[in-house]
Amino acid sequence: MKPKYQRVMLKISGEALLGYQDFGISAEVLKRVSQEISKVAKTGIQIAIVIGGGNIFRGREAKKLGIDQATGDYMGMLATLINALALQVALENQGLEVRVMSAINMIAIAEPYIRRRAIRHLEKGRIVIFAAGTGNPYFTTDMASALRAAEIEAEVILKATKVDGVYEKDPLQDKDAKKYDHLSYIEVLQKQLRIMDAAAVSLCMDNKIPIIVFNMVTPGNIKKAIWGESVGTKIS
Repeated sequence: MKPKYQRVMLKISGEALLGYQDFGISAEVLKRVSQEISKVAKTGIQIAIVIGGGNIFRGREAKKLGIDQATGDYMGMLATLINALALQVALENQGLEVRVMSAINMIAIAEPYIRRRAIRHLEKGRIVIFAAGTGNPYFTTDMASALRAAEIEAEVILKATKVDGVYEKDPLQDKDAKKYDHLSYIEVLQKQLRIMDAAAVSLCMDNKIPIIVFNMVTPGNIKKAIWGESVGTKIS
């Protein structure tokens, strides 16, 4: 069976790296995620990654500290760089070539984001991790994943979460919540399902980029999604 997608955008939330911790990066989760990505990358699939920073700092928490949102968002972007560097090393420990590209100029630790260079890295079999979101405040890392996916012509966005798909309600609070196997972009927007922010969903819709939401913790789910097997919820 051949893979359905050859170039993918993997969106990993910062919270997914917490494991059972309240803050920071779980070594166990980091290793497990890197192993799952490695299995797929070594088959020749081109993988780009956008990683969030919510395990360290979320921009929307800035107001509680008396910090304006723009500054708080920049602090959140720096948190994504910490996660990106950790994931880079974890993937290199799996024998992969990895490049971190930052939307904010951080020459000492990451390459500046240049679209053509990013595509060239992917063509050479390197994993590219996009850090610092879009480089602009007021935009989420979900928006960054949609934007970068469109720019590099990724065929799908794989949104790795702690739950096994999209539900009508929070399944962690309501055990009777209904899970959706498939949704249209319009349904996501109309039902105000908080999978990704509305701007990110709209950008995916405009560029016809499907989104697959699945549980990152379940072994083999990344590969199943890329090979077109039924996993999680597909938005298209």
